[in-house]
Amino acid sequence: MSMEQVDARISSEWRRRMLFMFFMVFCLAGWFLWDGYSVWPSEAERHAEFVEIEASMVESGKIEAVVPDAHDAEVNEYLRMEWERHAKQAGYKRDIPKERTDASIGEQRKIGWVMMTGAVLFALWILRQHQLCVRTEGNVVIGTSGQRVELDSIVKIDRKQWEKKGIAYAIYELNGKQKRLCLDDHKFAGCEAIILEAERRIKARQGEA
Repeated sequence: MSMEQVDARISSEWRRRMLFMFFMVFCLAGWFLWDGYSVWPSEAERHAEFVEIEASMVESGKIEAVVPDAHDAEVNEYLRMEWERHAKQAGYKRDIPKERTDASIGEQRKIGWVMMTGAVLFALWILRQHQLCVRTEGNVVIGTSGQRVELDSIVKIDRKQWEKKGIAYAIYELNGKQKRLCLDDHKFAGCEAIILEAERRIKARQGEA
């Protein structure tokens, strides 16, 4: 007797997980690109102005020259006050701008584009997965790659990953060799019906024996 037809498609839970991962990578890529094309170049311009103010104050003797690397550690209070006055007039943030080199800006952009490319490829892969399914035609199970497995050729169901991942493997015989068919109920909702039917038939055959 043929089992009831099953057409296991992508589950909503799997879709939500993949979309969450996509948006996470997409947003990170956007953050790097925003920094690389807007935030960091703007900060580099402000830092150049900050350096000019510092050089002017050093030249006039108002402050002593400091090692450039020391800017992040401590800034002369008079220099800070002068920068804050300049920043207020120019409409900048009062924070001391960090040095952003062309190399660091380029690296930020490169990371952003790599991640954005990855996000797009991941989105295409998700769309591709939505075209796949696990289904039955009479007593034949058709896997995601098109492999056709007779239900009665399944000799065992491997449920080692069932509790944690919702994945089982149908062990079947083909041309005297044992092969596996993945039945991922977490990803393709409805696979459990195939698993239960296969187990029922295995038990029935064992009872007959």
